[in-house]
Order: sequence, then C-alpha cells, then structure tokens
Amino acid sequence: MQAQVKSQNIAVFGGAHIDRRGRISGATAPGASNLGAWFEEAGGGGFNAARNLARLGHRVTMISPRGGDPAGDTVAAAAEAAGVIDRPFTFLDRKTPSYTAILENDGNLVIALADMDLYTLFTPRRLQQRATREILAASELVLMDANLPQETLAALIGTAAKFCPLRAGIAVSPAKVVRYRDCLDGLDFLFMNEAEARALTGTEAATAEEWPLLLRSAGLSGGVVTRGGRAAVAFDLEGACLATPPALSALADVTGAGDALASGFLAARLAGADLSACLRFGMAAAVITLHSPFAASDEMSQDMLEQVLQLVPETEMLS
Repeated sequence: MQAQVKSQNIAVFGGAHIDRRGRISGATAPGASNLGAWFEEAGGGGFNAARNLARLGHRVTMISPRGGDPAGDTVAAAAEAAGVIDRPFTFLDRKTPSYTAILENDGNLVIALADMDLYTLFTPRRLQQRATREILAASELVLMDANLPQETLAALIGTAAKFCPLRAGIAVSPAKVVRYRDCLDGLDFLFMNEAEARALTGTEAATAEEWPLLLRSAGLSGGVVTRGGRAAVAFDLEGACLATPPALSALADVTGAGDALASGFLAARLAGADLSACLRFGMAAAVITLHSPFAASDEMSQDMLEQVLQLVPETEMLS
C-alpha cells in the first residue's frame, strides 16, 4: 500500500530546544564515572515531528518559545535545514530550553534532565495573536506536545477544534502527559509509550489489547501506545489494531523514535490511509530514526518510508 503524498499545511506547537546526549562507552556503572561521549543537536518532541513531516513533503509551521541565545540560533538553523517554517516567540533575556540525557551503550535511556522553564511563558493569550490564529485556520493538522502548560494545551485544542479537521498530541513523558487529562476529548490521536499511558489512566499494568478500552474510558477517541520491541497498539473511533516492530540488530539512538512514529502515522492519515496502514507507516518512520544518530533523521523521505515499510509486519485487527 502506498500513501499518496499531497502537501498539506501543518501547525506544530511545543518543544523546540537543545538536546544533549551522553552515551556511555561500555557497561553502565551506576554511581560512578563512566567513559563516553557527548552529542548535541536541536530537538524537542514537537520539533522532531515537525522536521519529519516537512521532509515527508508537508508545509509545516513550528511555533514555540525560544531564548535569545546561541542555542536558539541552533534551533533556527535546524528548522531551516529541514524546510520547517519557523515562527518562534523569542524571549531575548531568557535561555532556550534544553534536554540532557545519559544513554547506555545500546542506546537505551539511563536518566534525563529537562530544563524547560521557558515553556511556562507560552500562555493561552499567545494563541490569540492574529498571526497564530491565521496559521491555525489554514492548517489541516495541528500537532502539539506536552512541554506546553496544561492551560495552553486546553486552549490550543479548543481553538484548533474550530478550524482544523485533525488534532494530535505527543505525550513527551509520564510526568507531562497528564497535562492532557482534562482535554482528551478534543484530540483525535495521542501518541505515548506504555509508561505514559499508565500515568494518564492511573493503571499499573495492562496488556496491549486492554489499552484502547482504558484510554477510551479516559476520554480519548484515538491513539497509539508503543511498548518498546513488543507489539504497539493503535485505535480510533472505528477499531483497534496491533503491530510488532521489526527486529533490529542494533540501535543508533532511541531519541526521537516516538516522535517519528507520530509523524509517519499522521502523514499516512492525512493521505487517507486506514488505521492499520497508519500504524505501519508510523513504525517504518520510527525504524528510520532508530538507525540514525539524530533525533530527526535527515534520511527521512517518502521514498525511504516506502522502502522501510516492507520490513514492518502486517497488523492484527482487534475486536
């Protein structure tokens, strides 16, 4: 199955900051000094997805707070390189947010520190600016991440509902996904991992097959729950399906894989694909990212997505 690409307007609101990742060279020794290396790039859940969607042929506008510092210039340069239309709210006297992670030798996360205070200044009144409302009115998809304050997410979802046929969110983390709790009914899809789904629903454990019912009961009409190398589940108003990620011999870096899955899924949805195809396209986009040292792979393209799709198993529909 091929999703026919028609360039559409997409507005992305959320994290666009600096990612710093330290990768341990050998076996991880907790509580001790570990040999390794640092890597720094522009990142953020929303920004990773925005760059992926732009490389998949869409007209993407990124709206996010930013500081007036060299880190902000790095983000701006990354947006330009990916073809993203950059519309930041710049605070000249503040520093650009950052995310610092320590990764094991195999690419899995050990611990991370998010310095994100600037995002609290993205208040709901920012959405009332004429330029922002015009961007929303012209968009087929509004995508956001939970780096934004709870009241801003609620206001954004409410405003977007007046203009945009498709509204989606990225969970970001278990601590932040709960910011969507009071406005889940305004989202068409929410992308999360199992830890984030547990935080959102207050459920200690659930099988893949149980997540659609649990999340629907919480007020969500559609979403995707990823489970590492185990089967992911996707659901919408019409049904639910499972797909198992293809086995990978090695991971370059897990950072950005979930954002890529959201990108591939939503690009397929915009092209009119059904739930099963959307999940497979999302997994293909995640595979491209997992093979890249970057959180948003510069190899992301529709042609590459179609090639990698052949590696993704067929889905299993759930009753």
